[in-house]
Amino acid sequence: MANEAATYDERLRDLEAEAFRTGRTLAEHSEQLATIGEQQRTAFGNIDSLANAVGAPGDRSITQRLDGIERAVGTMGDAIGSMERLLVALARAQGIDPDSVS
Repeated sequence: MANEAATYDERLRDLEAEAFRTGRTLAEHSEQLATIGEQQRTAFGNIDSLANAVGAPGDRSITQRLDGIERAVGTMGDAIGSMERLLVALARAQGIDPDSVS
């Protein structure tokens, strides 16, 4: 019986460690997505500036293009926020304070 409890505790620790590794990976991906979003905004701004400088504006205005990018980045941010809330809830359900884990 004690052997079963030790095996169960060991498996639980492994699952907790995996959940936190996953959380860190998601956080890293979140940072990378934010960086990509910033790079995209800069790139589209540069493209629009060049197009306007040579007198060949696109089908959409700069404002319309930037609005589309902002909506897409916002949607990605919402999804990442949902994943983060899920991981925090899982940690708390297991009696772990996510704020105290580094």
